[in-house]
Amino acid sequence: MLRKFSNTRTLSDNIQLGSLTAFSAGMANIASLMIFLSFSSNVTGYYAILAAELAQGEWYKAGVVMGWLFLFFTGSFLSNFIVIHFNRKNPYVAHATPILLEILCLLSVGVYGQYFYKETLVETEALLALMLFAMGLQNGLTASISNFSVKTTHLTGTTTDLAILFSMFTKKEYRNNEELAGKAKLLCAILGAYLLGAIISGVLYLHIQFKVFYVVCLSLAVVIFYDYSKIRLKIMKRLNMF
Repeated sequence: MLRKFSNTRTLSDNIQLGSLTAFSAGMANIASLMIFLSFSSNVTGYYAILAAELAQGEWYKAGVVMGWLFLFFTGSFLSNFIVIHFNRKNPYVAHATPILLEILCLLSVGVYGQYFYKETLVETEALLALMLFAMGLQNGLTASISNFSVKTTHLTGTTTDLAILFSMFTKKEYRNNEELAGKAKLLCAILGAYLLGAIISGVLYLHIQFKVFYVVCLSLAVVIFYDYSKIRLKIMKRLNMF
């Protein structure tokens, strides 16, 4: 999932990466919605809120929203920066680093929420900011290494693209196109995994509260260690050959 880059990736690579990261994004987004009453995996609505706050002269609130948008942007920027500057040295490490940073961010939210959170406005704004940075890291990574084929933290574009593809499939020539069929499978996998993650997160939150973030981190750890296990297996096979 993380070892390959851009056009060297297969449809299977992208479906695996898209499904697991969309699952974790869905979990994180519903957790933030239920705890903070705000979304964390997309920023479209925040641009509208920013415009509304500026129009009403609510400068502090506008500043907070601008900070959230900037952190999502910064997360995406940092992911791609790491990928393009360190990809040639060690693709796996370069691609895994943004996921590790995301895990640290979400783990921090979980630990702080479980032991220190007093439900103040400042705390809520800060924790949501950290989550938006984490989601920016994830979306920037998946888009960067998949040549913009995989975006998993929001479903607006996914739903639009899927609707266009289904419309195209009303013609036989498009239904027989393997590339279009593969893209539809990828988008369906992302959409389904996101929804499943959201449902599971909602149910878990009712029982374990902030500990749900530990489950999100565990799902992201699977993404990292899946490729690590593959690399270790290849190394062991090579050693056995000599």
